[in-house]
Amino acid sequence: MATAIQKITLSSARDIPFNKLVLSQSNVRRVKAGVSIEELAESIARRGLIQSLHVRPVLDADGVETGMFEVPAGGRRYRALELLMKQKRLAKTAPVPCVVGDAHSGVLIDEVSLVENMERAPLHPLDQFRAFQAMRDKGMTEEAIAAAFFIDVNVVKQRLRLVSVSPALLAIYADDGMKLEQLMAFTVSSDHGRQEQVWEAIKDGWQKEPYHIRRMLTETTVRAADKRAVFVGVEAYEAAGGIVLRDLFESDDGGWLQDAGLLDRLVAEKLKIVADEIAGEGWKWVEAALSFPYGHERGLRELVGATADLTEEERATREALRSEYDRIEAEYAEADELPDEIDARLGEIEQALDAFEQCPVIYDPADIAIAGVFVSLDSDGSLSVDRGYVRPEDERPVDAEGDDTPEIDGGPVATPAVQRAVITIGGQPAESEDEEEDGVKPLPERLVIELTAHRTLALRNAVAEHPDIAMTLLLHKLVSDTFRHIAPTGCLEARVNHIFFSAQSEELKGSTPAREVAERHGRWGDHVPADDQALWDWLSHLDDGTRLDLLAHCVSFGVNALFERPNPYGSGVSQHGLDVRLAQADRLARATGLDMVVAGWKPTVGNYLGRVTKPRILEAVREGAGERAAGLIDHLKKGDMAKEAERLLADTGWLPEPLRLVDHDDPAADGEGDEALPAFLDDEEDLADDEDEAPHAVAAE
Repeated sequence: MATAIQKITLSSARDIPFNKLVLSQSNVRRVKAGVSIEELAESIARRGLIQSLHVRPVLDADGVETGMFEVPAGGRRYRALELLMKQKRLAKTAPVPCVVGDAHSGVLIDEVSLVENMERAPLHPLDQFRAFQAMRDKGMTEEAIAAAFFIDVNVVKQRLRLVSVSPALLAIYADDGMKLEQLMAFTVSSDHGRQEQVWEAIKDGWQKEPYHIRRMLTETTVRAADKRAVFVGVEAYEAAGGIVLRDLFESDDGGWLQDAGLLDRLVAEKLKIVADEIAGEGWKWVEAALSFPYGHERGLRELVGATADLTEEERATREALRSEYDRIEAEYAEADELPDEIDARLGEIEQALDAFEQCPVIYDPADIAIAGVFVSLDSDGSLSVDRGYVRPEDERPVDAEGDDTPEIDGGPVATPAVQRAVITIGGQPAESEDEEEDGVKPLPERLVIELTAHRTLALRNAVAEHPDIAMTLLLHKLVSDTFRHIAPTGCLEARVNHIFFSAQSEELKGSTPAREVAERHGRWGDHVPADDQALWDWLSHLDDGTRLDLLAHCVSFGVNALFERPNPYGSGVSQHGLDVRLAQADRLARATGLDMVVAGWKPTVGNYLGRVTKPRILEAVREGAGERAAGLIDHLKKGDMAKEAERLLADTGWLPEPLRLVDHDDPAADGEGDEALPAFLDDEEDLADDEDEAPHAVAAE
């Protein structure tokens, strides 16, 4: 027969007047911990008594109940109620909800007090966050939540910031899969995908410290203390639509700027404004960059200017400041510490005196007309302006009598009253809007080099796909070297030196020709023996078709259709050598049937349209999409015009001059004819009358 399970009986609950309660001397809590009695009293006044007191009847010597009750569990609540009563906010006889224990129970009253405190589990931070979130969703402000729970508002902000963490990571934290410090580190970024990616990368490793998580989440950002951010200003960056990542849990020194590209654009724009202002002083050139390499001014002559004299009023002010500074120093010479207002005043005086020492330097207007300025940023983000540097090519020639003013037809050459400074930002020419309206200007030299790099790589790919042409190309080069000893190198380096590109756009690496060349090279590389004799034997046993394919691949690496500036002094390529190289490149393109459109080149903001002037952009749209399309964008600013032009030209097949296939009727491509690349323009950038008829594009020096 089964034994019946004895049911337990819970203690009864009832309201007991507060003046019938006394604090038990068996209450185990002696040390103050957690919320103060004052804060608990305010909480009870706001919300009422949420948890009942546990009490037991007080017995007299005969074991008879006296009508009083002692409180072994709930002593802090009792003291809070007692405080409210002393403040006249609670009546002495106010009923208090109590759970009444058995006075004759075998459980010691000390045990009741101890277990009531030990079994109380603290609220999980995630539950606290969810509760705060629910209250905010119902209309409570962060300040109101903080006031209601007597905590700092930053604690509320920190808990609510956990909403920016991926739900998947919150679930891991709830299951004790990560620590609170690690979870808080993820709040630096609001990108849930990146958060989960970082956790996957570190969860099985040994490096899981919060600082490592923050570093991985902010590795593509820019610190607010970076000199670029200081120069632009975080407020200006945010006004432009930039996002700042902040860490509410650790000191972040201003946070991290998420959009580095936007920041760099703002820096360039601000540097351009500064450069324009300096250019207005009459300098021939202004170079602006984040920083310049050590020794960048080597080879330049530095002008020696005269420091501007102070006016009588400025001298008097300076002497008065020096006297005041000396008087204050003498007065507080024996003081261990200066008062705040005195210390601040000394700082103001020092700053004012430094300003007098930084008097502007005055240069001769004739020197300004041939000299330039370097503009950069110091490590603290402040502007650094170094004026007065003359390049060797800008030096005025000196005649026999020592007069440094050149003469024409017996008279001195007058320095122009107004000249337009050449401004470069980060090494790239910066043209103003009014400059771009002056007409179609030559292509920048670096852009021509980048475009011809595209063409060279496409030619390599085309040669490798036409073994018969590669054989002819190689034989042509070898025969020329054997029988025509003065023949220029042309567009093929017969030793098949791998020609690397000194300038190339970012998209060249991922282009179709680059991918095909790399894949082809990988396929051959898997079979080519490393041993010299083994390589000879392997080549000897290849069939003719395979040998031709391999020859074409190797020959293709020597193709050089790059534009470079001719050097009349013997180093580099001569003008004649460049003419021959580009003419042979055209012939090679015709022979292989190379089409740069088919090779995957399209005009974009990055590879062309954002690098040329507005008239060039309009010319491209007019040629590729028609006059009507050009009329739709001719009113736009350059940046917007370039973006719209990219869209309009996307499927037109338009190519800039350096990428077009030039049709040569004159058989002078072997290097013996008189055909020549049009001379590059000088500093005045005068355009040739027959520019549209020139076989190759011109470039600005």
